[in-house]
Amino acid sequence: MRSEDSGQPVTARALPPSSSFLAIGGAACANSEPFLTLNSIPSSPKRSRGSTSILRHNQQYGYSAMAPSEEKKHANGDNDSGYTSLKDKENGKDKGGKDRPGMVPRTLSAAALKSSLGKLSGKGGPVGSVQFVPARVPTKRRLQTLAVATWSVMIVITTCFWLFLWSFPPLWPLLTLYSIWALFIDTAPERGGRASHLMRSLPFWRYWADYYPATFLKEAELPPDRPYVFGYHPHGIIGTGALATFGTEATGFSKAFPGIRPRLLTLTTNFQMPFYRDILLAMGICSVSKASCSNILKSAPGAAITIVVGGAAESLSAHPGTADLTLRKRLGFIKLAIQHGADLVPVFSFGENDIYQQMPNEKGTTVYALQRKFQAIFGFTLPLFHGRGLLNYNVGLMPYRRRIVAVIGKPIHVKQHDKPDLKEVMEVQQRYIAELTRIWDSYKDEFAKTRVRELRLVD
Repeated sequence: MRSEDSGQPVTARALPPSSSFLAIGGAACANSEPFLTLNSIPSSPKRSRGSTSILRHNQQYGYSAMAPSEEKKHANGDNDSGYTSLKDKENGKDKGGKDRPGMVPRTLSAAALKSSLGKLSGKGGPVGSVQFVPARVPTKRRLQTLAVATWSVMIVITTCFWLFLWSFPPLWPLLTLYSIWALFIDTAPERGGRASHLMRSLPFWRYWADYYPATFLKEAELPPDRPYVFGYHPHGIIGTGALATFGTEATGFSKAFPGIRPRLLTLTTNFQMPFYRDILLAMGICSVSKASCSNILKSAPGAAITIVVGGAAESLSAHPGTADLTLRKRLGFIKLAIQHGADLVPVFSFGENDIYQQMPNEKGTTVYALQRKFQAIFGFTLPLFHGRGLLNYNVGLMPYRRRIVAVIGKPIHVKQHDKPDLKEVMEVQQRYIAELTRIWDSYKDEFAKTRVRELRLVD
């Protein structure tokens, strides 16, 4: 068995025979049960009032918590427990050497100890259901978890910092000017952002991407003499693979595709949040508006945009082991590519849907109806999901450690046309879907071994 955080085999330890206290040590990986060990603290000849209750507990479950003189009495058979000696007591034997039902021996397996503690809790099963991380985890993996946790709450961090600065009256004029500039003057989100190679290459992103780990697979060369439109599928809950591949240099995109300048696109509302917007712009992330797409594609050869095609609607279909794509009615990005003569590049991200668990929300349910209503009003939706925590494996909002591999397919060349008709757009879409399906069929047995069904176009 391996711990998810440590990545090392978990082994049992031999423990001293004398024990007067119980201690639980838990470790679990995402797909295994926690292990429990019985730790030892030598018993003392003197007993306090608190140790009396421990003695009763240990006697009830077959453990020794006695002074040496009492142990001597047990060794001589001078006791009322029905055991001839401590050795028989430890092995769960009565005076006749037969098994005594209902008593727990001193040497326990993990399952037996969990059962004993379950009885103590009054539930008849394991104590609780939270699987905590082990105490000893390699520093590198701790840093990976910390990086993911930090980015997961980056909006909260920047918002709190913004409000904190307003508590200093001397800063009010500067904060007011910043607000006016960010909301009404700065056009960077519509004009390619302010990408910083230093920001995109920070070690922070390497730790963040290695947590899953997130990587990409290159299928073809992309000449930097033309613009490109990358279509990313599936959306997942938050599009993690898209950020790792196109929003940072953690996976080495620029080295694999020299001369290509990717710009990951997101909702315009993300650029209305102070400080957070500046982080996105420094990463080369821009608005997904039509004007923004056009400005980037016509800026220079090698310019590229990445659109998470399924959007918020597809995030509602992000369940582990599935690949349900919202694509048939999404024609805008294809029309955009034709208008600018940009090659279309399908990207399928295996594992994107596996990093969170989402509440069942099939079409026709009340949950699904409420989520779509929320999307219609606010422009985005709120999937009801959960993952792991910072110090546990199954309770929290952090993503699970699941491998993400974004396969960057072969480019689909299109002829430039300022006003493409529907027939031309549909013809290109069929070629695009065929290439995306080819990627799925080629790599599903390698990267989607735990799938519960095949690729589906649901809308």
